[in-house]
Amino acid sequence: MDIHGVAPLLQVFDMPTAIRFYRDVLGFEVWGRSEPSDDCNWAGLRLHGAEVMLNTAYEKDERPAAPDPARVAAHDDTCLFFGCEDLDGAYQHLRAHGVDLKEPKVAPYGMKQLWFKDPDGYGLCFQFPATKETHDQWVKAYGIEPKTIA
Repeated sequence: MDIHGVAPLLQVFDMPTAIRFYRDVLGFEVWGRSEPSDDCNWAGLRLHGAEVMLNTAYEKDERPAAPDPARVAAHDDTCLFFGCEDLDGAYQHLRAHGVDLKEPKVAPYGMKQLWFKDPDGYGLCFQFPATKETHDQWVKAYGIEPKTIA
């Protein structure tokens, strides 16, 4: 099989809010929509080879006034991991856009990580190798440029 990439599909409560977050805060480009505006039922977004698809969780005439807490709680089971070299810069950028998050930390397995949630409660983690071992693994697996890791 010749598989290229992956595009997870996330069910969102409010499509315009979700698109604004992924596009205007994270920098994704909207490459497709089911309707011409942000108030659509489906959208495909892409940034440097990373793709996410968003789909409304409810038809417009069936959408409740507020998100279902049980549904949002179930989103704790989902986390998208993105490679991001400048985690300190990403942290500052996200804080400037009002995202609630803590400073990046190095995990015991050698990845520096920045964890936060999108407007629908899905986990997002930006990460990059913090040790020589994890960096060498990424160079081999992803073809990133080798550099000196302390």
